[in-house]
Amino acid sequence: MTTQSTELQYLPSDLKRELLPQHVAVIMDGNGRWAKRQGLPRIMGHQRGVDALKDLLRCCKDWGIKALTVYAFSTENWKRPQKEVDFVMSLIQGFLRQELREMLEKNVQIQFVGNLQALPTAVQEEISRSMAATKNNRSIKFTVATNYGGRQEILQACRVIAQKVQEGILRPDEISEELFENHLYTAGTADPDLLIRTSGEMRLSNFLLWQMAYGEIYITDTLWPDFDRREFYRALCAYQQRERRFGKV
Repeated sequence: MTTQSTELQYLPSDLKRELLPQHVAVIMDGNGRWAKRQGLPRIMGHQRGVDALKDLLRCCKDWGIKALTVYAFSTENWKRPQKEVDFVMSLIQGFLRQELREMLEKNVQIQFVGNLQALPTAVQEEISRSMAATKNNRSIKFTVATNYGGRQEILQACRVIAQKVQEGILRPDEISEELFENHLYTAGTADPDLLIRTSGEMRLSNFLLWQMAYGEIYITDTLWPDFDRREFYRALCAYQQRERRFGKV
């Protein structure tokens, strides 16, 4: 843990606990650009990005945020060079092996969402083991979107619901927002209050399209490997200045 992280181990006094987001989502963007600026291979940016993720998870727990969801690997990311894809898969596997003990000690529940069946078998096995081991933990819910796409998630939910209607299990007039949400990958998890995107890009990139209907969005030019507790503090300060009306006056 860095000196700065140690200084910000506790919630800063100017952040109001009652105004903190209960669920933070993050698009961790800029690993490759960070590596390029350092004169390093792209894969080293992903490695440093894992370190930033570990500290953010600890920070969320330290500050009392109940849920963190991160975009680890999109359905479009398979188009990247095979060497990079393989490295990301090995990072996920290594992260779970190395961090499971601490997640158990810190009462962290980990969940993976996405089309997990398409992942390498070894990665699937590590995911299943970690999810089973932490399923009863309640301190913070840590969701990792892997081989995830928002459009694909919605289509998958529609297919399952349509099949139930066709089989007579469900009537069309019984389809509600709540029922639909229960068929999404994220069923059982409240929608994000705040979405943070690093590297300055101003788009959702097919992430949590349904769930972000009323979530606040914070964009920072900081590249993901450089996103630390000080940057997270700035994002939360900006969030606490927002007035969330949910369509009301």
